[in-house]
Amino acid sequence: MGTPRTFDTIAIIFNPNSTGDAPALAEQLKASLSGLLPYATDIRLQPTSHAGHAVQLARELAATGHVLVVSVSGDGGYNEVVNGVMQAGNPDAVCAVLAAGNANDHSRSTGTRPLEHAIAGGDVRHIDLLRITTGEPGDAPDEYAHSYIGFGLTPIMAIGLEKGSKGALKETVSVVRTFAKFKPFEILPDGGKRRKFDSLVLANIAQMAKYATLSDADSKLADGKFEVVVFPHKSKLRVLLTALRAATKGLGDQPSVSSYGFTTLKPIPYQIDGEVRSLDADTQVTVHSAPAALATLG
Repeated sequence: MGTPRTFDTIAIIFNPNSTGDAPALAEQLKASLSGLLPYATDIRLQPTSHAGHAVQLARELAATGHVLVVSVSGDGGYNEVVNGVMQAGNPDAVCAVLAAGNANDHSRSTGTRPLEHAIAGGDVRHIDLLRITTGEPGDAPDEYAHSYIGFGLTPIMAIGLEKGSKGALKETVSVVRTFAKFKPFEILPDGGKRRKFDSLVLANIAQMAKYATLSDADSKLADGKFEVVVFPHKSKLRVLLTALRAATKGLGDQPSVSSYGFTTLKPIPYQIDGEVRSLDADTQVTVHSAPAALATLG
C-alpha cells in the first residue's frame, strides 16, 4: 500500500435543487471533514446550476494539484463528475461519490467504508471505467461510464419511469405498461451476424437497479475487463423469469471482455450510469475497458 493521500483542495459538488437530501449531505460532509482531517485543506461546496454543469465544474477543479472531487448525487450526477475529471487529465486528481440519489448502484457496489473516514485516511485506489466511442473517430468525444452501459430493456424502462408519476405503486404501473409495449432491438456485432436482443448490458459492477445481481464479479473492479450480460430475444414470460432470477438468485458468472463493438441497424436509446442517450441508425459503437483509469476512495 502506498503513502496515504492528502489533498490541497476538496470540492463537494451537489445539485441545490435536488429532490433528495443532497444539499444537507454536502453540508454534513464538509463539517465532518473539517473535524476529521489531520491537515489543513481547502474544502469547498460547489452547487450546480444546470444540467451538465457538474462536468464543467469537475474539469476545472481537477485541472491541477492534489484535488479530490466529491459528487453528492446518484449515479447520473457522479457520471458527470467522473467525465469532467477524466477530461482534466490530471493524474493527481481523485474522484468519490456520496450517495444521494435513487439507485446509487456504484456507491453500493464499490463502497468499503464511510466516505469521510476514507478521505481522512487517504485510502486511494484505482478502478476500471468503461469508455464508449460512437461513430467514426472524431465524430464525438469518448464518454466514460463508472458502472454500466445498457441497451434494450434498461433505457426503455428508465424512459417509462421518467414519463410516469413518482411513488412505488405508480412506478410499478409505469414499468408494467412500458414492458407490455417493449419490442426487441437488432444490432450487428463486430465480426458476426445480426442478432436480436431484449437486453444488452456492459457492466463494470455486479449489481444495478437496486436489486438485480448481474454477475459474480464483485472483486473484478480492476481487472481490465467488463461483463457482457445479454438477454437474447425470447417471450415476455421468459424475460420476466430471467429478471426475477437476477433479483433473487443472481445471473451467475457472465463472460468478460476488454472490448465490445457493434453497429446499430435502427435508432436505439441506451443508458449510461442511469442517464438515457440515443444512437442513430448505422452507428458504430465500441466500448473498451479503461484499466485502472479512475482514482477513487470510499
